[in-house]
This record gives sequence, structure tokens and C-alpha cells, in this order.
Amino acid sequence: MQIGYKLAAEGYGPQEIIRQAVQAEQAGFDFVEMSDHFHPWLDAQGHSSFTWSVLGAIAARTSTLRLATGVTCPTVRYHPAIIAQAAATMALISDGRFTLGVGAGERLNEHVVGQGFPSVRGRHERLREALEIIRLLWQGGYQSYEGRHLQLEDARVFDLPDTPPVIAVAASGEASARLAAELGDGLFATEPEASIVEHYRRAGGSGPRYAEAPLAWASDEHQAVQAVLQTSRWMVTGWKVMSELPNPVNFDAASAYVEEKHIRQLFAIGPDPEPHVAKVRSYVEAGFDHIVLQNAGPDPDGFLNFFAADLSGRLRALG
Repeated sequence: MQIGYKLAAEGYGPQEIIRQAVQAEQAGFDFVEMSDHFHPWLDAQGHSSFTWSVLGAIAARTSTLRLATGVTCPTVRYHPAIIAQAAATMALISDGRFTLGVGAGERLNEHVVGQGFPSVRGRHERLREALEIIRLLWQGGYQSYEGRHLQLEDARVFDLPDTPPVIAVAASGEASARLAAELGDGLFATEPEASIVEHYRRAGGSGPRYAEAPLAWASDEHQAVQAVLQTSRWMVTGWKVMSELPNPVNFDAASAYVEEKHIRQLFAIGPDPEPHVAKVRSYVEAGFDHIVLQNAGPDPDGFLNFFAADLSGRLRALG
């Protein structure tokens, strides 16, 4: 099992994100995963730097830490040709330590370029075409593509690694899990649902299986809960809300009802390692083998120290 640290790009500025990544390597994490957003979920978070620049800086400052996007939408705000080029460059400058996590996207980030936001079916159709374009460009040479939604005209990525980056495709059900098996090299999910892994495997998927585990560490439980309520309560709203709302102000309104009891249902809370171990165990038992610790607590350094001293050994024993 591999254990990753979620870089909360919406909660910290780019210099701090780079610093945390370096500290995560020193604390013993295997990889870091960074979201690829234009907006934060809530104005209270206050940040959302350009992921690809930050990941490049992290690659230059680390030596063993693997890097991943979690996840990039390669269909609206970006054209897949740009992501094919960006991911190939990241693979080169990180000496093969990069994984491209992709998904169908959220309106929060994609509507900003003024092209609207497709239906669920349209998003999945575009994601399939984007993956086909990325794979095509990674073959080398000049390539063209004529899809229903996306086109490519006489394009070539000149700097390609000897081995293409792993592509982990975000899935929440059978159709997206099949797509991950067909056109991806791995799976990405946010819930400990064994059915997602089963669909992936039945469709022939055999690669790494990434999942995010929601945790909130603090020196006392009250601090942890309050931090989640301030910056991360949007996570309680569920994917149908998270994919559709356009701006932080909408997420603020949609999550206004969230109370401590809702936070405790989703997050492992507080300084005791056992709830955190139990949360991660639920993902391992569901079949995931690359677990991302998504700490919503108020003290990232405290959490990194907690991981190194009290959590790492217990978690690794699960795998």
C-alpha cells in the first residue's frame, strides 16, 4: 500500500504548498496529490494557485516523493493536447514520479472560460475523447483527431518520456470505472465503495487504485471539528452538488446546514490515531491501495508530525 498526502491548494498559497510537500517527503509519505482548481470551494479557504507550476516546483525540491493531480479535467478549461504536453513534461522533470489523475470536472472550475458546462453524459463523452487524444499524442509524431466534441489538428508533443505517465481515471460508478479500465492505467475515487473497485476489475483494470480518506487532526476534537466547519464543510454536500455549483458563494449557501454531527459522520476527528486508522482501513478493505490522507485540520505541521510518529506504522500494517 502507498500512502499519500493531499495538498490543500484551496487552503494555502503556493509557497506554503511547496513547503508542505517537502515536509511530507521528510515525514515518510510516498506521494502527494494536488487538486487542479481555478476557484476554491469556499471563500474562507482563500487560495487556488496554478497546480502545474506548483507541482513543477515540488518536483525540483524533492527526490523520492511521487506526484499526482487529483484530479485534472482535460476537456473544458484545458484542451487535452495541453494536458498531454503538461503531463509529459512533469514526467520528465520528476524523473518518472508523476501520475496524471483525470476526471469529468466540476462547474466550479470549468465554467470560467465561458463555454458552459456539459451534462453528465456530455462530460463522460468528452473525457473519453480527451483520453484518446492524450494517448494518441503520447505515441509520438504529428497527430490529428476528429471527435464529436473535441478535435486535434496536426499536433505533436516533442518532449516525451520513455515511459508515459500513469493515468488514473476518477470513477463513481460502473460506467466511469469501465472507462478507467479501458483507457486509464489506474482508478481514482473518493468513497470507500468496494463496488467501484469491483466494476474496475471486471472491466479488466489491474492498475493502482487511488482514494481520498477525509481526516481532521488537531490537538483536541473541538478544534478539528471547527476547522472542518470553517473550510471543508462542502465535502458533506455530495458529488451531485459538488459537480454542479458555479462559485464559492453557492457552496457557502449549500453547506450552511452542515453541523458537527455531519462532520463526524464523514471525517475521522481529533488526536487519537485509532479513528484515523479505522477510516483508512475502510478504504483498504474496499480494495484501494493508494490512500490519500486529506487532512482538514488547522495545523498541517502538527498532522505531518502525527503521521510520522503515530500513524504511519499503523497504516502500513493495514496493507
